[in-house]
Order: sequence, then structure tokens, then C-alpha cells
Amino acid sequence: MVNYTYNDIIMSLTEKLTEQGFSNAHWEARELAGCALGINARGRIDGKAEATPEQIQSCALLLARRLSHEPLQYIIGEWDFYGRTFDVGEGVLIPRSDTETLIDAAKKLCADKKSLTVIDLCAGTGCIGITLEKELDTAEVFCVEKYDTAADYLKRNIRQLESSVKPVVADALERKTAESLPKADLIACNPPYINAVDMARLQKEVTFEPATALDGGEDGFDFYRGIVRIWADRLNPDGVMLFEIGAGQEDEVMEIMIQAGLKDVRVRQDMAGINRVVMGRYIESRNVNLYEQLDNK
Repeated sequence: MVNYTYNDIIMSLTEKLTEQGFSNAHWEARELAGCALGINARGRIDGKAEATPEQIQSCALLLARRLSHEPLQYIIGEWDFYGRTFDVGEGVLIPRSDTETLIDAAKKLCADKKSLTVIDLCAGTGCIGITLEKELDTAEVFCVEKYDTAADYLKRNIRQLESSVKPVVADALERKTAESLPKADLIACNPPYINAVDMARLQKEVTFEPATALDGGEDGFDFYRGIVRIWADRLNPDGVMLFEIGAGQEDEVMEIMIQAGLKDVRVRQDMAGINRVVMGRYIESRNVNLYEQLDNK
């Protein structure tokens, strides 16, 4: 019987992934091996340790799943976002580094604000809402998620990260959902924003993720229109609305927000220089009474 060390397993996994054209094959091999062997393969490991037959079988099963293009994140069951680890799996959108741009924008806009009320719409894993709760001075944070499977991951991540975020299982596109929550100082959302043409040609890995978290309608803007229409007036005076957007969507989303009366509408780029976040501010309009102004002089 051949004895396989941890190094042997990682080398074998790397070769198989490389043969099938996977980029970052060695890194992925270490992630798969770590999951199968029950070790943290991101740091130093005892490469000469011998694997048990059960561990070898587990490696083979995980490799088969990855070769079918199932996302690595689903296979290992977790993924990092803004320095914290979130549980993920089938039925919930995988947190992406692009979305960290939204967190950076929120921190800059709200750096001097205290006791914020925050609402995260289309929350999924809760990576946005939970991270904002940890990074900002918040009084209340609500995460709104419509689908039960995703909401289960949301609740699990709230528990595991010892967060005080309040999960709300409801449809963000229904007015009654907005009316059931307090007005907010910050509303953040990474909505479905892929258009119909791009939905038909998704990368194989992405097809494993729920279409409900990806499909933004024929032109990709259905959720932006609906959320701005329903939620813009749920902001407190000087409150901010933040959206993640897809590449090239900034002009349309900015126009949607401007048409709804939001002010100071701007974009922020991600680390790759792509416009990734659109933000707007709610400034309460006031009817000016000229007679009252004259009386006060």
C-alpha cells in the first residue's frame, strides 16, 4: 500500500487542476487539501505527515467537485471578506473582494457619525451588514434577505461572528418591508445586476450560484429602480444610499438616483480602477417662507 504525505497530496491535486486549465492551481490545491485533511493549509504545514485512507478519499471527492467547476468557496464552505470568514454554500452569493469597495466608501462617508441605523438590502451571507456593524459606530443594523436558504447563512454568520445584526426575512422590493423598519442613516445594497444577455453566457462557476442573486432583469437595472423608488425616502436627513454596480453601469444608476431626488451622487472605483460603487445622499427639501424670513430680521 502506498503511503501519501500531505505534500504528495497537494502536488497531485496541483497537477490535476493544472491539466484541466485551472488558474492558481497550487493555491486551490492547498485549499482543497486543507479542507479534506482538516488542517489550515494557508500557513506552514507538516508536509511529511501521512494521510489516512479516509483523508485520501475525501481529497478525491473534493477534487471531483472542483473539476466539475463547482466554486471552490462552496466546496470548502467558507470565504473571507474584509478580514472575517463567512460561511457560504449552495443557495447564497459568494462574497467578493470587489464588494469591499462598498465598505471602504461607507467608512469614509460615515467616519464621524455615531449611533448609525444601517440597513443592508439583498443581504445574502450578511457580509456587508455584519462588516458595517463591526467597522462603524452603529446603534442598529438590519439585514434584509428574501430567500430562506440565503437567510439561513445570514443567521449562521451572525451567530458565528457574534454580531448584533437583526436578520429580516422579507422582500426588499416590497414597500411594506421598507415601512416595517426604522428610517436609516445608511442603506447599502449589492443587488442582482447582470443583464439578460450576460446571464445567458455566465462563467461555469457562476452558474452554481443562485440566479436570484445575479439576475437584474432585461437591462440589469430592475433592482436599482425598485430599491431607489421604495427606499430613498426611508433615509434620515443627510442619510446615504450605497450600491455596488457592475462595470459600465454607473451612468444609468446615477441617473436613477438623481431622478429620485438624491443629491451629491458620485462613484467610487475599486482596486482595479473600475467604477464599482454609486452613492447618493438624501437632503430633506424645505419650503422657504419668505414672510417668516422677513419677520425674523
